[in-house]
Amino acid sequence: MRTRVLTVVLAFTVLAVAGFAAPLLAVTAAQRTQQLVAARTADLDRFAGLAEQAAESDDTGALSADVRRYTELYGEAVVVVDARRAPVVQTGGLRATDAAVARLVDAALRNQPVSPGGTLRPWTRADRLLARPVGTGTRVSGAVVLRASVRTAADDIALRWAFVLAGAGLFAVACVLLARRATQWVVRPLHRLDRAVGTLAAGLPPEHARAGGPPELRQLATGFNRMADAVTTALEQQRRLVADTSHQLRNPLAALRLRIDSLQPHLRTSATRTYTGVTAELERMEHLLDDLLTLANAEHRAGELAVTDVRGACCDATAVAAAQARLWQPVAEQAGVHLEFVPGPAVLTACAEGELAQVADILLDNAIKYAGSGARVETRCFTEGPDAVLEVQDNGPGLTTGELPRAGTRFWRSERNRGVRGSGLGLAIAERLVAGHSGQVEFTAAEPHGLRVRVVLPKGHTT
Repeated sequence: MRTRVLTVVLAFTVLAVAGFAAPLLAVTAAQRTQQLVAARTADLDRFAGLAEQAAESDDTGALSADVRRYTELYGEAVVVVDARRAPVVQTGGLRATDAAVARLVDAALRNQPVSPGGTLRPWTRADRLLARPVGTGTRVSGAVVLRASVRTAADDIALRWAFVLAGAGLFAVACVLLARRATQWVVRPLHRLDRAVGTLAAGLPPEHARAGGPPELRQLATGFNRMADAVTTALEQQRRLVADTSHQLRNPLAALRLRIDSLQPHLRTSATRTYTGVTAELERMEHLLDDLLTLANAEHRAGELAVTDVRGACCDATAVAAAQARLWQPVAEQAGVHLEFVPGPAVLTACAEGELAQVADILLDNAIKYAGSGARVETRCFTEGPDAVLEVQDNGPGLTTGELPRAGTRFWRSERNRGVRGSGLGLAIAERLVAGHSGQVEFTAAEPHGLRVRVVLPKGHTT
C-alpha cells in the first residue's frame, strides 16, 4: 500500500513540478532573447544614424572608426552598404556579397527591419543576423547588417535554467520527503493492525495494535483491540474447555474401566457380550479424548506457524516414510494387508520430522483399517515441481465421488465404515499440521479402485 500511495504522490509531484518549471524556463529564455535583440537593435540604430550622417556629409570616417572599434570590442561583424548596395564598411569577415547578407540588405532597402526569429536555448550556438535600413520612409540611403554572437546569451540562459531546475529539484525532494513521512504516518498503523489481525486469525493471543496515524485509524485500532480481547477470551475459553474436559474425563474413565474389569470374574457367561460392548465403548471414548487433545495441539501449532512464518525445519520425507512403514508393518500383517514402501531418492521437505511422522502414521493407520484384508497399501515420496509429495495409496473399496470432498471433515466417516474403530479426527489432524507448513492434503480415487492420499508440502532446502 505504501508503494502505491508513494507512486501516486510522486506522479502528482512530477506533474506539478513540470507544470511550474516548464513555463518558467520558457519565460527565462524569452526574456534573455529579447534582451539580446534589444541591445543589438540599439547598436544597429546607432550605426544607421552614423551612416545617415556620413551619407549627408559624404564623410565615412566616423562611421568606419566606430564600426571597427565595435568589432574589436565585441567580436561581432558589421556590414554597411549604401543605396546602390555598395559596401561602405565591412568588418569581421562579413561581406555584402554573402547570400544571407544580400537577402537582408534587399529587405532593409525596402525599409523592412529584420530581426532574428525564434527563442534562444542553452544549446544554441549559431550566430544571428540583424538588419536595419538607413533613413526612413522613401529616403532609405543604405542598410546596416550585424552578425550577433549568441554564446553569452545562451550561457546566461543555461545558468538561469540551472537555477530553475535546481529549485524544482529541491521542491521535488521536499515533496518526496513529505510524502514519505505522510505515508509512514498513515500506513504504519495499518501494518501493525495487519499483524495483529493475522495473529488473531491464527488463533493466537494478538498483541494490541498501537493507536497512531489519523484519528480514523486510531479509532479503528481501538475498536479492533476491544474486539480482539473478546475473541481471544472466547477462543481461550473454548480451547481450555476442550483440554480440561479431556483431562477431567480421563480419571472417571480410568476408574470406570477398573470397576468394570473387576466385575468380569463375577459375570455370567450371558453377560460377556454386554461386557465386551462396554469395554469397546470405553476404548472408543479414550481414543476420542486423545484425538481431541491432538487436534487442539495441531491447531495451535498451525496457528504458530502461520503467524511466525517459521520455515527452518527440514527433513527427508523418504526416510521418514520408510521408517513409519516399517513400524506399521506388524499391524498391517495382523490385518492381512500387504504394506509396501516404494524406495526412491531423498526428498527434502519443509516440515519437522516429528510432525511429518505423525501425518504418515495417520495416513497408514487409515489405509490399513479401511482397505480391508487382502488389500495392498503402497507408500512413496517424490518431487513434483516446487513441492515434495508423500503419497499413500491402497486398492481397497475407497470412497465415492460424493464422499471424497468430505474425507477431511471432523468426525465424518463413510457409512460402510461405521463399525471400524476410530474417531473420525485423524485426517483433520493431518490437514491442520500440513496446512501449518503451507501444504495441503489431497484425496483422489485410485485406479481401478481404492483411495490415493497425497500430502503436498513445499520443498526443503539444506543450509
